[in-house]
Amino acid sequence: MPKAAVPFLAGKDSPEAGAWLSALRHAMPDERIVAFEDLNEGERSEATIAIVANPEPADLSRLPRLCWVHSVWAGIERLLANLGDSRLQIVRLLDPRLAATMAEAVLAWTLFLHREMPAYARQQAQQLWRSRPYTRPEQRTVGLLGLGALGSASAERLLAARFKVCGWSRQRKSLPGVECFAGEVGLEEMLGKTNILICLLPLTLETRGLLNMARLALLPSGASLINFARGPIIDDEDLRAALDSGQLDHAVLDVFAHEPLPADRWPWRHPGVTVLPHCSAPTDHETAAQIVAANIRRYRETGELPACVNVARGY
Repeated sequence: MPKAAVPFLAGKDSPEAGAWLSALRHAMPDERIVAFEDLNEGERSEATIAIVANPEPADLSRLPRLCWVHSVWAGIERLLANLGDSRLQIVRLLDPRLAATMAEAVLAWTLFLHREMPAYARQQAQQLWRSRPYTRPEQRTVGLLGLGALGSASAERLLAARFKVCGWSRQRKSLPGVECFAGEVGLEEMLGKTNILICLLPLTLETRGLLNMARLALLPSGASLINFARGPIIDDEDLRAALDSGQLDHAVLDVFAHEPLPADRWPWRHPGVTVLPHCSAPTDHETAAQIVAANIRRYRETGELPACVNVARGY
């Protein structure tokens, strides 16, 4: 009996759908990977596995026998929100290449702030020729919010660049060379010693609005912030107030509550903000497809599901 087709579901008008289909088909020549819209109703009724990239909820509901879905993204909060009380199992992408790419971005933008590039840009606008005092990496503390795969890889790169590194996670972890914190008291203690704060947390009920005015005020005056996680983790207006007051010197923002960032939003024009178009760690189609292929192959052979998302935790 031939295998049922594996639907691929992407968001409406997704510009990457074609690239994903090509990569997935190349990685799984023994599977029939088909765009959801190209399946007939009979094929949809037989599908038990689907591969998704920010799919439309209504499309998923038209796959009645679906048991589990494999996301090609690490972030799955929108998918969780759309599924409601569904018992559908979700597997998110865990790609070492993604962690390496994120660690590269973390180091690059940490150095951007460490070497005071925003200040030199302001001086250039004033035609001001003036060197600024040099601070050694050993004198700068970088704090990581989130010590999972992304945070751990980032910590290694920062330590190799000789920064002092501390990190916070939901449950206390132990990483070589990293001062680790957990819990509310631990968060407050870490923020108090952090010169450059980097957010790599998943968006959950607990992390939404985590960085508000009270917590931003715990950072040393003139600290900087990098958000490579999700926009709603930071209270937008509290961030603006912290920048306006000088409590924060600069923020590098790669993620926002609404993307693309609307043209009328304040970060575009704020002198203390660098806006990035959600580009810190793009998923590599080839390596991601190989990971999805291995997980589906193992499931076909053994019936064993890959590690699934804990819906209560949100990741």
